[in-house]
Amino acid sequence: MIIFHDPRCVQYSRAGHPERPARISRTIDLLHEHYPGWQWREPAPADETMLRRAHADRHIEAVRSATCDFDADSPCYPEVFDHAARATGAAVEVARAAMNGERSFSLMRPPGHHAMREQAMGFCYFNHIAVAALNALEHGAKRVAIWDFDAHHGNGTEHIVRGHARITFTSIHQYPCYPGTGGRSFGNIHNFPVPPGAPRERHMKAISEALETLLAAAPDLLLVSAGFDAYARDPITEMTLEPEDFATCGQWLRDASIPAGAILEGGYSNDLSELVEAFLGGWSGASRCGSPTAD
Repeated sequence: MIIFHDPRCVQYSRAGHPERPARISRTIDLLHEHYPGWQWREPAPADETMLRRAHADRHIEAVRSATCDFDADSPCYPEVFDHAARATGAAVEVARAAMNGERSFSLMRPPGHHAMREQAMGFCYFNHIAVAALNALEHGAKRVAIWDFDAHHGNGTEHIVRGHARITFTSIHQYPCYPGTGGRSFGNIHNFPVPPGAPRERHMKAISEALETLLAAAPDLLLVSAGFDAYARDPITEMTLEPEDFATCGQWLRDASIPAGAILEGGYSNDLSELVEAFLGGWSGASRCGSPTAD
């Protein structure tokens, strides 16, 4: 397993904001402790050619030159463009590693799946997974699938990739919930809304069906928006999943046996590190005590 991470991603914050540096720093410590054999690589930032695959020039410039908050959820941090571009670059490298037959995970912030072509929102500035998917199609991938199991609808990803003949998108999310979208499916977009408080079994069935929908499209690359805010004790959602459910998602990804890569999206509980570990452990086949497989 390769972990793409840049230590600068924990060097910005705003008091009281749920998308905080501790999400990452705790996870770094736990993965180093339990999986010492895994590789860690610092990603290169996405360049403007990559960003333009998913975003309008005026949005890229708005993030670069921002002097005020984009909305109540998306602050104008110092060097926000650089932080977001590095997270996008990590997603691009995850996709590249997957196409080379390597499992990898982007442990970066800020997240990305709410960012639209011309709008930052929901803690997100650039849409990392959309950029990664579109970039992969320019570099040898034939069909890309995106599996988004974050508790919030991946509205930005849907907005960017809808109608794209070579991308299939699924989102499994609490509904109703922020951002209020994702109640219907159309074309290459397959939404799986799950009501607040739904039993774990119902939620996991939706996640499984979404993955089956993607595999039926015969992709040669599967990218995962891995959000962990469907956890039963996440502070900003009302879902019921437990750590073993995220381990199951990882096992399903492993069983899919196609090139795949994942990036961190949401997940705001103090248990995020354990949830990420459960998912990566299930995906890699590694044991919790840190005896990784050849992956």
